[in-house]
Amino acid sequence: MAKMTRRNLLGKAPVLASLWFTADASFAAGKKEEEVSPAEDLMREHGVLNRILLIYDEISNRLEQGRDFPDDALSKSRSIIRSFVEDYHERLEEQHLFPRFEKAKTQLALVSVLRDQHNAGRLLTDLIESSEKLGDKKSLAKYLHLFVRMYRPHEAREDTVLFPAFRRIVSEAEYRELGEQFEDKEHELFGKDGFEKNVATVDQIEEQLDIYDLADFTAKVL
Repeated sequence: MAKMTRRNLLGKAPVLASLWFTADASFAAGKKEEEVSPAEDLMREHGVLNRILLIYDEISNRLEQGRDFPDDALSKSRSIIRSFVEDYHERLEEQHLFPRFEKAKTQLALVSVLRDQHNAGRLLTDLIESSEKLGDKKSLAKYLHLFVRMYRPHEAREDTVLFPAFRRIVSEAEYRELGEQFEDKEHELFGKDGFEKNVATVDQIEEQLDIYDLADFTAKVL
C-alpha cells in the first residue's frame, strides 16, 4: 500500500510542481505590482513631467521660428500639468513630504525653494493659458521657456536629493503606508489606470508634434 502511495505521488509530482511554480509566480507578480514605493511613484510622475517639458520646448521653439503647431497639443499638455502635476503630484509632496522634512529639521532650504517653485509654476501655467487665449505668441513662448527652465533642475534636485533623503527620515512601515496612500489618491482622481492614461495622452501629443520617435534624438556623432 505504501509502495502504491509513493508511485501515485511520483506520478503527480510534475503536476504538483507546476501548480507550486504557478502559485509562486502569481504571488510574486501580484506582490511586485502592489509594492510601488512613494519615491518610485513620484519619480515616474516626473517622467511624465519631463516629457511635457520636451513638448513645451518644441512649441516654444516653433513660436519663436514662426511655425505652426496643433492648438490642442498645448491645451492638452497644459491640462496634464494642471491636473496631474500641480493638483496631484505637487500636492502629495506638499502634504506628505515637505512637512516631514520640516518636522525633522532637515533639507529646510531645499524644501523652501521647492515650495516657492511650485507656486511659481502654477502662476506660469495661468500665464501660459491666458497668453494662449489672447494669441500673444511672444509672451507664450517666454512663459513656456521659463517653465521648462525652472522645472528641469527642480525635478532633478528632487530625484537626486529630496527623495533619497526622505527614505531616511521615515520608518519602513510609514514608507509602505505612504506608498498605498499615494496609489489610492491616484486611483481616486484619475481612475485605476490614471498614470497609463496620462502617458498615452503624452504619446499622442508627441506624435502630433513629430517628436515621439526616440531614435530621432540620437546624437549624430562621427
